[in-house]
Amino acid sequence: MNGGLGGIFSFLSKKTLIHLHFDEKAAQWLQARKKKGINPGFGRINAICTPNQLCMRAVIQRVSHAKVEINGEISGQIGPGLLLLLGITATDGPDDIAWLVRKVTQLRIFQDEAEKMNLSVQDIQGGILVVSQFTLFGEVKKGNRPSFVRAAPPETAIPLYEAFLVHLRAQFLGPVETGRFGASMQVSLLNDGPVTLVLDSTQPDF
Repeated sequence: MNGGLGGIFSFLSKKTLIHLHFDEKAAQWLQARKKKGINPGFGRINAICTPNQLCMRAVIQRVSHAKVEINGEISGQIGPGLLLLLGITATDGPDDIAWLVRKVTQLRIFQDEAEKMNLSVQDIQGGILVVSQFTLFGEVKKGNRPSFVRAAPPETAIPLYEAFLVHLRAQFLGPVETGRFGASMQVSLLNDGPVTLVLDSTQPDF
């Protein structure tokens, strides 16, 4: 991966050059992680998804507050905003990340003064809590025990999860809180509405 502050970060994926566009805020976040010895990801990102493939999926809940705990300690918490459960498959790529981030940050599902859904999480200056959720791709067509073979394995999912967070932090001005990938987490929330949406990058017109 190369590039200065802002601009384009490039990386090779299966001999294909892929570009992700980041602003200075995201670039600084990447460099801070690198200084701490944390791999910022991108090394295993796969080819861009097609309509015939499984792709990135998210369950979005409008919340009054939400938090995620790991071993009794709070990993992330927000007040009014969005709880985002994120499922990743091996066919996901930069297009899926960019589409989902744009959709999440621009969804107008918060009430305005007329009590109509007309405001985005940006508009209300809310927060976003992102929790990795491989069970979104659980399959129960055969038997009663879910199969999760459609979810990306950790070596593929972690770089994509990190890339999603980088792009989200670059595009969203409010706080972005997270759980921890692969950990056993306890998520608590107060769904406001209730309002819950399912987004799938294979269905951009949904």
